[in-house]
Amino acid sequence: MKILVCIKQVPDMESRFKPAASGVWYDESDLAWRMNEYDEYAVEQAVQLREQLGEGCELTVLSIGPDRVGEAIKKALAMGCDRGVHVQDDAAATKDPWQIAAIIAAYAKDQGYDLIFTGMQSQDRGSAQVGVTVAEDLGYACATTLVGFAYDNGTVTAKRELEGGIKGVVKLTTPALVTCQLGLNVPRYPTLPNIMKAKKKEIQAIAVAELLKEEPLAATVSFHPPAKKGGGIVLEGEVGALVDQLMGILKEKTTVLR
Repeated sequence: MKILVCIKQVPDMESRFKPAASGVWYDESDLAWRMNEYDEYAVEQAVQLREQLGEGCELTVLSIGPDRVGEAIKKALAMGCDRGVHVQDDAAATKDPWQIAAIIAAYAKDQGYDLIFTGMQSQDRGSAQVGVTVAEDLGYACATTLVGFAYDNGTVTAKRELEGGIKGVVKLTTPALVTCQLGLNVPRYPTLPNIMKAKKKEIQAIAVAELLKEEPLAATVSFHPPAKKGGGIVLEGEVGALVDQLMGILKEKTTVLR
């Protein structure tokens, strides 16, 4: 059985973001980078399946981006993936979801993957379009927002999170693609021995020009922080005095007490 898991490297969400000079994305200088959180659940589930199936199963991890994404690939290898594929693209951030999906599908179409795992969405762009578009391009069955997964003899049983906390259960026959989210599992921490083993695993480099033949369907017009709102008022002092101050402000500046 052949399994593919797709990951993205994103900025740590605790980073300080500011628009780049181009005005269509954020400034990448001085940012810390990590594997997209939703993709960690995808990697963990793919590794669990790899362990369930044992010998004869091959698990590949794929990521698109500049040289730095190699660190995310190495983490996935240390978690248990067998080999890596790095689609080299210094301008990956400027590509729309259609192009990213086209790159993945172009690589995967002749590889014979039985199952493809992706995260539900990326934490930076948040389109939630890539996984389902890859499935459509490849003609694979697809289930999204997984919080439960089981595999047996070519059939995937997927528990999906729907609106209002409702869960739905669907069955898919392979080949299939699933997108993963919080609640599916608890991603493992790579151990030191596995980190050392990962250094010896193959990472195939592919230039993006070899795979991407599609023009974008959407273009980012602007990228900017939300408009600043008016400053608040901080009140200090004893409780009794604060109550009087607050009552005075509400009467003077609002219609709450009128």
